[in-house]
Amino acid sequence: MLKKVNLKEQADSLDSLFTYLHVGDLNDHVMHVLKAEDRTLDFQIHEHSDEMFYCIEGRFQIELDDGFVDIEEGDFIVIPKGVRHRPVCKSLVKCLLIERAGTLNKDNTGGAYGG
Repeated sequence: MLKKVNLKEQADSLDSLFTYLHVGDLNDHVMHVLKAEDRTLDFQIHEHSDEMFYCIEGRFQIELDDGFVDIEEGDFIVIPKGVRHRPVCKSLVKCLLIERAGTLNKDNTGGAYGG
């Protein structure tokens, strides 16, 4: 039986920041929701996968080599593979991440990704 997923409810269910909650799979991609606040990750490059950030609630920025992109509730951005970037979260944000399975790891999530 297929089931629907309410992204806001899933993000609201998280008890702690920086916990990656697996909410689905799409072909060879995984989908996680998380809550983040007051965190700027190191710059990163994903050589083999694009990465999508969808803002469920709040706002954050993606810093690129040529500046910042403001992401607000309802916005999404696709970071093409090979593009240096980093998320900058100053206030509470709830977001959905979609990337190829195996892209996220402890090194590019500030140690928060558990697999």
